[in-house]
Amino acid sequence: MSDQVKLEREGRVAWITIDHPPANALSQAVLDGLRSAFAEVEADSDLGAAVLTGAGERFFVAGADITEFVAQGPEGTRAKIADGQQLTLEMERQRYPIVAALNGLALGGGLELAMACDLRLASSTARVGQPEILLGIIPGWGGTQRLPRLVGRGRALEILLSGDQIDAARALELGLVNRVVEPAQLHATAQGLAEQLASRAPLAVAAIKRALVGGLYQPLEQGLAEELVQFDRVFRSQDALEGISAFLQKRTAEWSGR
Repeated sequence: MSDQVKLEREGRVAWITIDHPPANALSQAVLDGLRSAFAEVEADSDLGAAVLTGAGERFFVAGADITEFVAQGPEGTRAKIADGQQLTLEMERQRYPIVAALNGLALGGGLELAMACDLRLASSTARVGQPEILLGIIPGWGGTQRLPRLVGRGRALEILLSGDQIDAARALELGLVNRVVEPAQLHATAQGLAEQLASRAPLAVAAIKRALVGGLYQPLEQGLAEELVQFDRVFRSQDALEGISAFLQKRTAEWSGR
């Protein structure tokens, strides 16, 4: 990890905090730190979920570090964009759920990073948007792809082509975030949700993510085939036997991850 990304543990939940003043911009050091943090959580079987947030009260992530784009030139910038895209794919493929806690502005690459998380909570004071059009460029870390998949083509185009920011209430209405809470409640709400997700059968959680990522953007028949592969794999596990036995015996299941 880097000094710009902090990893802390609260029970079985990992808190990954982007701390890159003044606006938590996505520098290369932040991207590298995030990749290291997610990999560390992946390798720790005691951790069952992660929360991604930004330091401070004003910014989740205000966007990419534009100064690096200027310094790197077209080829260097293309490489950084490709690296950021790969990071978002890695996030979707982690075995554990990732909750984005949007504590403030999530713009450009910040919103794209949040959309690569599995669930999104927003402070009532948060605002989101894809303002790249205002700089004469376009999103590069998934904005043109994940946004329409979340909110639909027409609404996505309005956000992408206008560059306007939208508030948390509108983001909830569009389905871009799952919940909106008051700023003082964001940490506790995110922790509670992540704890709930971490308590679920880990093999089933990972299989649901694989089935969704592997099948959602495919024709229905292919998606169902992927679901069948994942179902069969999980059904043969010790956890499935434990879960079914616990249900029949009216007791709480104890998951082993096997």
